[in-house]
Amino acid sequence: MCNGDEGDPGAFMDRSIMEGDPHRMLEGMIIAGIACGASEGYIYVRAEYPLAVSRLKKAIEQAKEYGLLGENILGSGFSFNIHINRGAGAFVCGEGSALTASIEGKRGMPRVKPPRTVEQGLFDMPTVLNNVETFANVPLIIRNGACWYKSIGTEKSPGTKAFALTGNIENTGLIEVPMGTTLRDVIFDIGGGMRGGADFKAVQIGGPSGGCLSKKDLDLPLDFDSLKKAGAMIGSGGLVVMDNNTCMVEVARFFMNFTQNESCGKCVPCREGTKRMLEVLERIVEGNGQDGDIELLLELADTISATALCGLGKAAAFPVVSTIKNFREEYEAHIYDKKCPTGNCQKLKNIIIDASLCKGCSKCARSCPVGAITGKVKEPFVIDQSKCIKCGACIETCAFHAILEG
Repeated sequence: MCNGDEGDPGAFMDRSIMEGDPHRMLEGMIIAGIACGASEGYIYVRAEYPLAVSRLKKAIEQAKEYGLLGENILGSGFSFNIHINRGAGAFVCGEGSALTASIEGKRGMPRVKPPRTVEQGLFDMPTVLNNVETFANVPLIIRNGACWYKSIGTEKSPGTKAFALTGNIENTGLIEVPMGTTLRDVIFDIGGGMRGGADFKAVQIGGPSGGCLSKKDLDLPLDFDSLKKAGAMIGSGGLVVMDNNTCMVEVARFFMNFTQNESCGKCVPCREGTKRMLEVLERIVEGNGQDGDIELLLELADTISATALCGLGKAAAFPVVSTIKNFREEYEAHIYDKKCPTGNCQKLKNIIIDASLCKGCSKCARSCPVGAITGKVKEPFVIDQSKCIKCGACIETCAFHAILEG
């Protein structure tokens, strides 16, 4: 089985291979079939990738025409067929047992292990499951040898890795680098540095279940062991680069919201735990954070990671834990000072009228949709902060630039 269910936001590494070089992936699956004695191969690909599906179908037809797929391939006595299954967009179906359940026509939900997929997988048969990149690497390793492949990258993480580089960076797109390449090289050399000359703040690596790394991690090599020690992971290979204008508490809330929505709901730790974490994060960004919220988030994170059924739940808290670890002062500013250091959290903004600049024209009061601004004509007006919804209509209306946002 080939896992082409690339569900991470901003990730398109597998898509590029399936669209650009599908035959290499198919060849890798055929070789894997010979190696493990399988006669059937399944590709699970997102339905949102119609071009990839189309090109995979065409590549399978071409392989059959050349006698590389089907019965008695090239007279060898080995038979192998490949089928395509399209997923319906469920993020959790990237997990192995949920993926097999989906192909079988069941609801895509993970199951308890053991038995592992290699023992009892698709249709209760022993199943070898790998992703698109792994299968695409196999023909090159067969052709050039294992020593050639191991000469690239690091000792424990050989080869190359494709990353989807996105965010506040000059050069966005797909890159492929040797394992062990540092974040600094990826962001400032290949990526061209921060967009508009902004300061680098953080990078989210590994998708919504990955961790946020900071400036101190720029010289960290991109390999499995180094990232695991730093509280992150390579995952699918998504790299979202953020500058100093990014609120890290909101970043954690955004990814937790994604994970909570994508939870299949089968196990209580993931279904209920992520919901509770999201509620706490939403409370913090709305200015209602309480003393002890940070400790509560960390306690929930430990519980969910230790008891969740599948990888989605076990890694769900990574963005929260890593942002608390690297940007704890931002959480404290939201909770105790009721301020967002970056000014991004709408509910934590304060809009005030500078009495020395206000001419008392009353335009701001007339534009306010909730009647939060009061005063007398030709005298400075004031804003009732308890009523203000921070919509900014008054700022746009004021011709004297007397209304400030802080």
